[in-house]
Amino acid sequence: MATRLPSKDKGNRGYLALICFVASLGGVLFGFDTAVISGTFGFVETFFTLDKFAVGWFASSALVGAIAGAATAGVLSDRYGRKPVLWVAALLFFISALGSTVPPSFNFLIIARLIGGFGVGMASVLAPLYISEVAPPKIRGRLVALYQLSIVIGILLAYFSNWVLLGFSQGNMEAFGGTGVLHKTMVSEVWRGMFGSEMIPSGLFILLLFFIPESPRWLIKNGQTEKGYTILSKISGANIAKNELEEIKKTVTHVKGKISELIKPGLRMALIVGVGLSVFGQFTGVNIIVYYGPTILEDAGFPLESALQFQVAIGIINLIFTIIALWKIDSWGRRPLLIWGMAAVFVSLMIIATLFSLGQSGIWIVIMLCVYMAALAFSINAVIWVLIGEIFPTRIRGRAMSIATFANWGINFLTAFLFPWYVDKIGVGAGFFTFAFMCLIATIFFYKYVPETKGKSLEEIEEHWERKVE
Repeated sequence: MATRLPSKDKGNRGYLALICFVASLGGVLFGFDTAVISGTFGFVETFFTLDKFAVGWFASSALVGAIAGAATAGVLSDRYGRKPVLWVAALLFFISALGSTVPPSFNFLIIARLIGGFGVGMASVLAPLYISEVAPPKIRGRLVALYQLSIVIGILLAYFSNWVLLGFSQGNMEAFGGTGVLHKTMVSEVWRGMFGSEMIPSGLFILLLFFIPESPRWLIKNGQTEKGYTILSKISGANIAKNELEEIKKTVTHVKGKISELIKPGLRMALIVGVGLSVFGQFTGVNIIVYYGPTILEDAGFPLESALQFQVAIGIINLIFTIIALWKIDSWGRRPLLIWGMAAVFVSLMIIATLFSLGQSGIWIVIMLCVYMAALAFSINAVIWVLIGEIFPTRIRGRAMSIATFANWGINFLTAFLFPWYVDKIGVGAGFFTFAFMCLIATIFFYKYVPETKGKSLEEIEEHWERKVE
């Protein structure tokens, strides 16, 4: 694909936009793969005659794959490059979507979900990492937050496709002649079509990856300085690229990157912050709403079709406030969005918990869930991937991000697997009170330990940790 040559002072913003758009498709698939399951629970449970333990395993199996994917993505990308591993993730998404559409048995479906989860875990590490390594410092926050926006779009697309496919299956019982593969996939066993729809964005991701370069920072770190500088020049212009090149060479050559560096003073704090963001990000309960939202809304008195409609509405709120955060993250900074937004999450969770505890149902719970999602989208959901992509040194960023993302998926798995059992034992209201308490602790932690990184180069952020005395 042809691109115009940049001037010495200005880069090619179209080229940068293409790179970030393609990389952010990893986020679309991340969101789609994790959310599409929300519309299939009842159908899969009935089709395969599952007990509740098997339903829980079905819900969380992809997260086991995500844990493995997150744990290996950093090492693989540090060795082989960011782009090849993104390609592997894209292929895994496609294979998983196909396998989840045609499973002859429950075990086959679980294997397909595990494969997709592995791709999700890899993408969750590499897409924000890649964007952070190509983005100019002044707009890096906005561009990495684009990854969170893409996750939200993926979630919304999954909700919308589930709702549309369910409506089609209920209103067209004799479609496709009433028999055959298409009727089976789109009507009589509509959950197959819900999973299969992911083949469209995953196929697009595979194709578009041909048009983006390797990370310039990875190239420079691995001795391919000329290639890396050429890409930096296209993105930022020759003058800025020269300064970036010197900073990158300085930070990647003075010490060989070792994972053991992360337990030393300074960088140890960076690791604590990265893991803290990941763990507290899951204890907000956000993915409980993504996975079990329709079930929670059914508990609030709504039928499944209405629950799926309201889930789409919650997804739209998520999208709107993610866009607002994307707009403001480089002007307001990461800390204000994170701290004030998390305080709002705490308050909204307290109200939701109180409503459930008092036996309330209906529209007020939907309204407060929308407020809760808006606060999440405006704060930690937008900020987490920006900060995790910024706070670690270039020479070990891939492996360090894998640790933080591994923690993210590990807590995600535990909450998703245990939530049905937990609320069955203590009630939905008490479950939301638990999340509220964790959000209060998170707000204090973020206020005390998370630094402001807006407008700083990745090398300046690294120097911040190295100067820090614990």
